[in-house]
Amino acid sequence: MTDALAGFTETEFTHDGETRAVYRAGTGPGVVVMSEMPGITPNVAAFARRLVDAGFTVAMPQMFGTPGRDVSVPYVLKSLTQGCVSREFSNWALNRTSPIIDWLRALARDLHEKCGGPGVGAIGMCFTGGFALAMSVDDTMLAPVLSQPSLPFAGGKARKRALGLSDADLATIAAREDLCVLAMRFTGDRAVPAERFQHLREVLGDRLIAIEIENRKGRNPHNFPRAAHSVVTEHLVDEPGNPTREALDRVLAFFSERLTV
Repeated sequence: MTDALAGFTETEFTHDGETRAVYRAGTGPGVVVMSEMPGITPNVAAFARRLVDAGFTVAMPQMFGTPGRDVSVPYVLKSLTQGCVSREFSNWALNRTSPIIDWLRALARDLHEKCGGPGVGAIGMCFTGGFALAMSVDDTMLAPVLSQPSLPFAGGKARKRALGLSDADLATIAAREDLCVLAMRFTGDRAVPAERFQHLREVLGDRLIAIEIENRKGRNPHNFPRAAHSVVTEHLVDEPGNPTREALDRVLAFFSERLTV
């Protein structure tokens, strides 16, 4: 195991014949951390460690990539290519829940069983950004966080609004009056269209906490890169008063509010 994953224990979790590595650490209420592309990078692991330090049990499944490996363009492209051809992810399809969600829901239920408390939380990032919402079909999911939800890949009007869910799953989630969702994006991020967040508002109403960090030309007082994408990992500016640091603090508070008795 690399230094980036120091403090985490590599375990396995099996559901419906599918076994994956899961990196675990911490005590307290459970939170599933789903990495962005290209995988569990040092910055993703650092974010998970913040959750552990804040009093949560983290379960971080390996869905793609090499755990602990640094980001590089070739590595991102390789992981993205593998993710795009995998049958477990619905990259382009509209109104379809990715097949891997069933496994992730089972992991979350198992985590809740082990940790107790009122329920569990989850955060998805980029490629997995919408997965926490899809996991909210289960009543035990009380604190889903969508960080730069990028699937399905944006294109026409319908694709820009799409949430990566079947109609049945979306109806179940919309009917959950106890559910509150936190979603984050950079305003200039073409991978996460404004239309997708508008659709979330239509579905959830005041049950949505939307954090949209300005980085468009002429509206970028904090000088974020035009290509800024990863709110709490690669493009986090860990300084008081910075919008990304404020977003990180809000995520930690959200988990605490929703999961701590």
